[in-house]
Amino acid sequence: MDDELLNALADLDEEKTIALVHQHLGEGDSPLKVVEICQLGVEIVGQRYCNGEYYLSDLIMSEEILREVMVILEPLITSEIPANGMTIILGTIEGDIHDLGKNIIHYMLKSSGFRVIDLGVDVSPEAFVRAVNETKAPILGISVLLSFCISAVKRVVDLLAEAGLRDQVKIIAGGYPVNEIVKDYTGVDYYTNDITNLFDICQKIKAETSFSDGNS
Repeated sequence: MDDELLNALADLDEEKTIALVHQHLGEGDSPLKVVEICQLGVEIVGQRYCNGEYYLSDLIMSEEILREVMVILEPLITSEIPANGMTIILGTIEGDIHDLGKNIIHYMLKSSGFRVIDLGVDVSPEAFVRAVNETKAPILGISVLLSFCISAVKRVVDLLAEAGLRDQVKIIAGGYPVNEIVKDYTGVDYYTNDITNLFDICQKIKAETSFSDGNS
């Protein structure tokens, strides 16, 4: 049944996806497991988009399906897990209104005890800098799906340096157009176009970083 749910989301079958989510939950699967299956489906959507099999409208459709899934799952992903004291800021960069991958990593991190501050989509570089300054968050995750928005990611890094905040935060750029060249151009610390890998990077920073969280 795991493959059924994965393929239903990847094939943009909204009705079947929602029915299978309820079926998984009814059979006792955890909300996090359902999120992880949906994550794999989303990755297939992204790959099909990159390969030219899907269009932008298909990405938007997958976002709408995921939102419906999260309406079901979010109340079940409780905050009973003690917060680990580490805050992460998430947002989709200015000029980009897509939040598919960002929403999934939000819920994965939240369910693992991170305090997630989600700035939403079309977030200006200045707003990212303000959030880092106000929260003292040690991790900043920037989502970018459209290649022409990459220069705005560099702007975030430059503004953080100008504000004297660059050394206080690890920056992760995530999205399908991001690669080693983009990492070098923007100056971010990490990059990934894989949601699971982004989660692993956050856990790695958590394990390695000695931090003072402004909200602890």
